[in-house]
Amino acid sequence: MTNNLLWLQQWFFDQCDGDWEHMQQIKIDTVDNPGWSIRIDLLETSLEKEIFNRIQIERTETDWLICRVEDHTFMASGGVFNLDEIIEIFKNWVATIK
Repeated sequence: MTNNLLWLQQWFFDQCDGDWEHMQQIKIDTVDNPGWSIRIDLLETSLEKEIFNRIQIERTETDWLICRVEDHTFMASGGVFNLDEIIEIFKNWVATIK
């Protein structure tokens, strides 16, 4: 497993400018499938106007994910072992923008 969580922490830190962190958020939560959801606010970042092509992967009943951007927010959910993969998808998208 790559250290995508460490990367996400650094991305969050890089956005912090004294104002952004007071209005924007990253939320990681659980869903009852069981699984995970993540929401990353993109306003006032280099990503706020970028296009993200929806990703939907359904390997099995427990190995799945959906990632999309709506209203300047990266939103994703996935199976109980897909959180790292979701963060990696976000990370790879960020890398294509730079």
